[in-house]
Amino acid sequence: MTFTHIPVLADEVLNGLALKPGSRVLDGTVGLGGHAMLILAATSPNGELVAFDRDERNLAVAQERCAEFGDRATFIHDSFASIGTRDIGTFDAMLFDLGFSSVHVDDASRGFSFMKDGPLDMRYDVRQELSAEVVVNTWTREDLTTIFRRFGEEPRSAIIAKAIVDARREMRIDTTYQLAEIVASVVHRSGKIHPATKVFQALRIVVNDELGEVERGLAAALAALNPGGRCAVITFHSLEDRLVKTLFKTRTDLMAITKKPIVATEKEIAENPRSRSAKLRIVQKK
Repeated sequence: MTFTHIPVLADEVLNGLALKPGSRVLDGTVGLGGHAMLILAATSPNGELVAFDRDERNLAVAQERCAEFGDRATFIHDSFASIGTRDIGTFDAMLFDLGFSSVHVDDASRGFSFMKDGPLDMRYDVRQELSAEVVVNTWTREDLTTIFRRFGEEPRSAIIAKAIVDARREMRIDTTYQLAEIVASVVHRSGKIHPATKVFQALRIVVNDELGEVERGLAAALAALNPGGRCAVITFHSLEDRLVKTLFKTRTDLMAITKKPIVATEKEIAENPRSRSAKLRIVQKK
């Protein structure tokens, strides 16, 4: 399967990180390698990149796309939250493009989106046991209500959780269409947003412990950032952005480069709709 990928806020990231030839850079969420290729080009001829990703398939694509840069790039199949346990040195700049990539939406086999029918999976790393199907079919009504409210900010969490529990008594819920239809049966569409949108977000966050990964991973990564080095984080929903904003503000060793988050221009949004919700924050280590 062929995937298209346009890195969001690419110029803003490159300018904000103040990259130089020879810079050593960490890409904590390399995805399909869009930003990585630009970083390697900007740090030529002798810059280095260390790239992490939990999705082995994405990592392989990124590695292939960056092959022209030879051994200047190192790819690690793991979460960036493991940075603190690895002997990978220190860095002059860091980038974290959080959230799921376009490939996860386009490929129905991973079950991240209700736009196409597929197995209710949502795992970035298929080696882990917990999947969205397990959560939907085994977690209690109370727990489902909690995660939909907390991680989806869904005001009708209790109604949706009850509908899921009632439905799974009759038949196991194992596809994205099944789940989306259950949610739509009790919550009517309001505007262009599908009623299952927040539920799918909540499940994805829980299955992959996304907020926990950000909290642990950023703290570990910042410890490996050289004085004067910059860290850029792109978020795509309010929960991530609040977490990153709070973490940056509570660190006395960091100076904000962006007083307010940078957002995509109208031109970029027209060319790449995924950039619409992107927010970029950049800090520098004192």
